[in-house]
Amino acid sequence: MSDQAEKLRKMLMEKYSKTARTIAVVSGKGGVGKSNITVNSAISIAQRGKKVLVFDFDIGMGNIDVLLGIDSQNNISNYIKNNLSINDIVYTGPYNISYISAGNGFAEVLELDQTSIRRLLAELEDLQHLYDFIIFDMGAGATKTNLQVLLSVEDIIVITTPEPTSITDAYSMMKYISINAPENNLFLICNRSEREKEGKLTLERLQSAMKKFLNKDIHSLGILPEDSHVRKAVIRQEPFYSEFPHSPISAKLEQIVQNYLGENKKYDLSQTNHFIRKLRSFFER
Repeated sequence: MSDQAEKLRKMLMEKYSKTARTIAVVSGKGGVGKSNITVNSAISIAQRGKKVLVFDFDIGMGNIDVLLGIDSQNNISNYIKNNLSINDIVYTGPYNISYISAGNGFAEVLELDQTSIRRLLAELEDLQHLYDFIIFDMGAGATKTNLQVLLSVEDIIVITTPEPTSITDAYSMMKYISINAPENNLFLICNRSEREKEGKLTLERLQSAMKKFLNKDIHSLGILPEDSHVRKAVIRQEPFYSEFPHSPISAKLEQIVQNYLGENKKYDLSQTNHFIRKLRSFFER
């Protein structure tokens, strides 16, 4: 084998030796701080030397651009309409993270022909080999496409607040996931808690209900406090984790990310997951 061929072989082996862990961040209802948690967690993970891609999947309501203070020209809708490459819509944001803006395009994915679908899935698969983590910021509630992506990822992080309606909606979402994808890992975060005790009670109630009625263990990642620094950061269009690194919420978020990465030590992150296979079975049927 020539030196050039051997070099190419090594490059391909290195490229495909890792597959990004796929994460969906979801809530049963809007207004619980889901996108803020997604962006700031991604930054925290990236600061650990990991390559992170945030995929804004909140179709029609995406605000990752706003939280990062960036105006992206292309999004998933442009990708579909203008026959762009997936690389044309991946932006390198600040703080060492990459992201894809939502637009309103994934409603149109269902109308794509099989050739276009195969191209999309092939490019998504390539992205999996370029990053360590791909985080989908899902829209609140449930649509057919949202739910399929949700059921295809490995880890699902559910965001709730102590409000009774938020708890009920979070339980309904976790129940749906547990019934339709029992192998998926479910994680739980309580956001906007006025008191630590209130947040702890919220998490315990949801964990207890899931165990009692569905025999499903939920990994509790932690509690994020109500903190005025979040509002100040949003107004400045800067992530609170970088703008106010010593704030109470930044300290708690750092602990949550450590908990999540610690939980995943039990998994072999080098193993190829079934994210693309599951999506392919949905789109091509």
